[in-house]
Amino acid sequence: MESFEPVEVSGKDALKYDESAREKEKKFGVNYKWIVLSNTTLGSLMASIDSSIVLISLPAIFTGLGVNPLIPSNIGLLLWILLGYIIMSAVLIVSIGRFADTYGRVKLYNFGFMIFALTSTLIYASSYLIHGTNGALAIIILRLLQAFGGSFLIANSAAMLTDAFPHNERGMALGINGVAFAGGSAIGLLVGGVLAAIDWHLIFLISVPIGIVGAIWSYLALHEIATIKKGRKLDIPGNITFALALAFILISITYSLIPYGTSQTGWSNPFVLGGLITGIILFFAFIAIELRVEDPMFNLKLFKHKAFSLAMSSNFLAGVARWGLEFMIIIWLQGIWLPLHGVSFERTPFVAALYLLPLTIAFLIFGPISGKLSDKYGPTLLATGGMLINVVAFLWLSTLPTNFNIFYFIPITLLMGIGQGMFLSPNAASIMNSLPPEQRGAGSGMARTFGYMSMMFSIIIFFTLLVTGLTATMSTSIYNGLVGQGVNSARALAASKIPPTSALFAAFLGYNPLKTLLPQSLLSNLTAKQAATITGTTFFPMLISQSFTQGIKIVLYFAAALSLLGAIASALRGKTDIYGK
Repeated sequence: MESFEPVEVSGKDALKYDESAREKEKKFGVNYKWIVLSNTTLGSLMASIDSSIVLISLPAIFTGLGVNPLIPSNIGLLLWILLGYIIMSAVLIVSIGRFADTYGRVKLYNFGFMIFALTSTLIYASSYLIHGTNGALAIIILRLLQAFGGSFLIANSAAMLTDAFPHNERGMALGINGVAFAGGSAIGLLVGGVLAAIDWHLIFLISVPIGIVGAIWSYLALHEIATIKKGRKLDIPGNITFALALAFILISITYSLIPYGTSQTGWSNPFVLGGLITGIILFFAFIAIELRVEDPMFNLKLFKHKAFSLAMSSNFLAGVARWGLEFMIIIWLQGIWLPLHGVSFERTPFVAALYLLPLTIAFLIFGPISGKLSDKYGPTLLATGGMLINVVAFLWLSTLPTNFNIFYFIPITLLMGIGQGMFLSPNAASIMNSLPPEQRGAGSGMARTFGYMSMMFSIIIFFTLLVTGLTATMSTSIYNGLVGQGVNSARALAASKIPPTSALFAAFLGYNPLKTLLPQSLLSNLTAKQAATITGTTFFPMLISQSFTQGIKIVLYFAAALSLLGAIASALRGKTDIYGK
C-alpha cells in the first residue's frame, strides 16, 4: 500500500504544489478552470436537487398516482421514493471516484451526465404513462438509475475542481461547488414545493432540459487534466464489500421506520437486525481488505492525517445534525402548523417552501463568502464558528411551541442557514486540500458518501427520536379528543392505538386517518358539527401537536449536541496540511 506523509505549507510555499495546474492552464486557456467550475456546479446542483425534490412533494406525487401510502403494503413504496436515491448514491460514490482516479475523471463524469439526462426524461414520461402502485415502482426504479448517473457527477466534481484550481483559489471553487451540492438539497425543497402546487409532473421535468444541456456541454468543453496512473489494479474485493456493507446497513435502517409486531418502530425486526449485523461484518471485512491489498480502493492511511480525519468527522456530524432536522421541520410545517393556520392541503408544500426560504438564501450567500475567506484565513475558525451558530439556532428553535409565531421562526431558520453556509465551504476545502492528487477522486467520493450516509442516519435517528417522544402522550391526546367530540370510550380507545409512525406520515401527507379509523356508522350517529370536526383538516393535527412538541424537543437537543461535537472536531484540526511528495 502507498504511504503519504503530510507536508505543512502555507502562503507562497503552497504554490509549488500547483505548478502542474498552471501548466495545464496555459495549455487549455486561463478560463478553463471557470468552465470546470460552472459545469461541475451545474452537475452537483441538479444531482443534489433530485435527492430532495420529492421530499416536500410526496403528498402531491401519491395523490397524482392514486396511491394511498398509509396502506401497510404501500409504506415501502413511500420509503423507497423518499430514500432510494440517497441509498444508491451513498453506495456507489466512493467506488466511482476510485474508478475515475484510474480511468479518467472527465470521461466518467461525461458518462454520468448522459445517464442522468436520459433517466430524467424517462421518469418524467413514466409519471404520465403509468399510474397506481406500478407508477410508484417505475419512479423508484428510474430514480435509482438516475442516482447511478448522478453519482458520477458528484463523485468527480470536487476532484476535477481541485485539479483545475491552484491551492490559493480552491476554497472559493470548492465552496461554490459544495454550496451547490448541499444547497441543492435545500433548493430541491423550495422547487418541489412550488412545482407541486402547479403540476406534480413538473417535479420530474425540471431535470430534463438542464441534464441534456449539461451532458452536451461537458462532452464538448471538458478535458482530462489530471495525471492518471496507468496500470493500477482494480480493487474488486474492496469495491464489492464496501458497496454491500453500505447497502445492507442503509436498507436495514430504512425499514426500521416501519412498525414491527407490538413495537412502534422496526428495530426489533429480524430483517433489520440481520441486515445491520451483516453490513457491519462486511464493513470490517472491507477494512481488512484495504489494509492488505496492494492498490486499495481507498487508502485508509489518509485517516491518519489529522486535517482529513477531523474534517471528515465534523462533516458527518454536521450532516446528521442538519438533514433529519430539516425533514422534521417539513413535517412540522406541512403536517401541523400550516393546517392549524387554515392552509389547505394542496397549498402546504408551496407555503412550507416559502417559509424555508430564509434558510436557503442565507446558506447560498454565506457558503461562497466563507469559502473565499477560508482561502485567506484558513478553514478552522469559519467552520467551527458555523457549527457553534447551529448549536445556538437549534436550542433557540427548541423553545418554540408547536403552534409558534412565524416572526420567531424566520430569524431562527435564517441563523441556521448562516451557520451551515459558514461551515460547509471551508470544511470541503480542508478535506480536498489534505488529499494527494491521485486520491482526489476516491477522497471526494468518500466525502460525498459521508454526506449521504449522514443524511440517511439523520432521518432515521431523528424520526425514531420523534416517534419515541410521541409514544408517551399521543394515544392519550387522541383518546381525550375523540371522547370530547362524543365518540364512545371503546371506539376512541381503539382509534388512539394508531402507531406514531403512521400518524406522522398521515399528517405529513395531508391525510386524516380518523376518517378510516372510525366507521361511517359511528360518525353518522354524531352531530353534524362533531362529525365535521373529527374529519376536518385541523382536528387531527391539533390532537398530535402537544405530543409532537415533546418529540421535536428531543430531536433538537440531540442535533445541538451533535453540532457541538462537530465544532470540537473542527477546532482540533489546527492548521490545514497539504499532502505532497
